[in-house]
Amino acid sequence: MALNLIKLCVGCDSVEDLEEWIAFRLDERRRAGEPVEQWHTTRMVPSRTAELVDGGSLYWVIKAQVQCRQRLLDIRPFVDADGIGRCHLVLDPKVERTQWQPRRAFQGWRYLKQADAPADLGRGGSGLMEMPPKLRQELAELGLL
Repeated sequence: MALNLIKLCVGCDSVEDLEEWIAFRLDERRRAGEPVEQWHTTRMVPSRTAELVDGGSLYWVIKAQVQCRQRLLDIRPFVDADGIGRCHLVLDPKVERTQWQPRRAFQGWRYLKQADAPADLGRGGSGLMEMPPKLRQELAELGLL
């Protein structure tokens, strides 16, 4: 069974912000002639790599709510210029929206079992995607989403 990671999406106020940031970074890499792939750098290297890349995802917490996920494609450990071990979490650039799930702030990333992960929203069922992001946030804060 696939294993997931969960992490705070610092600096983004919405899923749309995250998608814009991803598109910007991919375009930068394309213009620079670098491989066009998206990754997130983290200091701690997951020890359960095989489980994570076997269908796992990185779930993003935005404004105290799990709101979306990206499929994990690879985990690449490396040592930075300061001699500190880090890794790139290589991600599918496609962002899948999920049901909202409240989460308190935490540092770094955590493992997330598939049974505890929020379900994908799917296509056209609930109408949540048609709502403005600010309205979705307000409804979530009231516990209505």
